[in-house]
Amino acid sequence: MEKNVLVVIGVGGMGLAIARRVGSGAKALLADFNETTLTAAAQQLRGEGHDVVAQKVDVSDRASVAALADAAAELGRVHQVAHTAGLSPVQASVEAIVAVDLLGVAYVLDEFARVVAPGGAGLVIASMAGHFAADSLPLEMAKALSLTPTEELADLPFLAQLPDPGAAYSIAKRANALRVQAAAGAWGARGARVNSISPGVISTPMGAEELAGESGERMRQMVASSATGRLGTPDDIAAAAAFLLDPTRASFITGTDLLVDGGAVAAVRWHLGG
Repeated sequence: MEKNVLVVIGVGGMGLAIARRVGSGAKALLADFNETTLTAAAQQLRGEGHDVVAQKVDVSDRASVAALADAAAELGRVHQVAHTAGLSPVQASVEAIVAVDLLGVAYVLDEFARVVAPGGAGLVIASMAGHFAADSLPLEMAKALSLTPTEELADLPFLAQLPDPGAAYSIAKRANALRVQAAAGAWGARGARVNSISPGVISTPMGAEELAGESGERMRQMVASSATGRLGTPDDIAAAAAFLLDPTRASFITGTDLLVDGGAVAAVRWHLGG
C-alpha cells in the first residue's frame, strides 16, 4: 500500500512541532536550507519513532523547490505539505526577505500543486504582520501580489521601493495569505486544499531574535495587552496546523487564513490604537 507523505519545509521550532504532531504513520520528508538544523530535526524525530527522510532545499530557487516536490511524489502519496520556512526582519535584507518569504511561498504553492494527492492539504505559515499590512495595502497592490505570475512577481515595481526589512516582511506575509487564496483553485483541481496560518509572537529562536530587536518593545506590549497575555508556543501552531491539514475535520476549509496570535491583533486594533 502506498504510504502517505508529509512534507515539512523549514524544520525550526514550528516546523518540528508540526512534523511531530501530524507525522505519525506517514513518511515524513523534512526540508531546510540549514543542514545542521535539518540533520538534528531528522535525528530527533527518528529517535521518537517517526519514518523520516531529509533533503536540503533553497526555497528562493524554483528548481530546488521543484526537486523537493518531485522527491516527495517519488516517496508516495503527497498527503500533507507544511511550509514554515522564512526570514524575519532582524535576520535579513529587503532582497532576501522578498526572495525567501515572498517568492519561496509562491514556488512552494506552484510546485506542490503539481504533486499533491486528491484529499491532500497544504499549509503556509504567514504572520500576524500581514494582517496589519492588510489595513493599508491598496487594492491594486493586493491584486498584483495575488495574481501576478510567479516568474514575474519579483519585478513588481513597488517591491523595489520597500524602505526596510520590516516593510518587506509585512508585505511578503500579506502576500502569503493572498497567494494561498489565489492558489486554492489550482489545488482544488487536484482535489486538495490549501490554507495559511498567521502566528503571533511565538516562543522560537526566531521569535527571541525579534523580541531582542528594534520592534521588541512594541511586540512585548502587544503580548501583554492581548487577551491571553502570553507568548505562543510551537505547539499552539502545530495544533492549528493539525486541524487545517486534517482531511475530515477541515474538509470544507480552503483558501483561508487562520490568525493564531493569542488576541494580539485585536489588542492593537481596539486597545493600543494601532
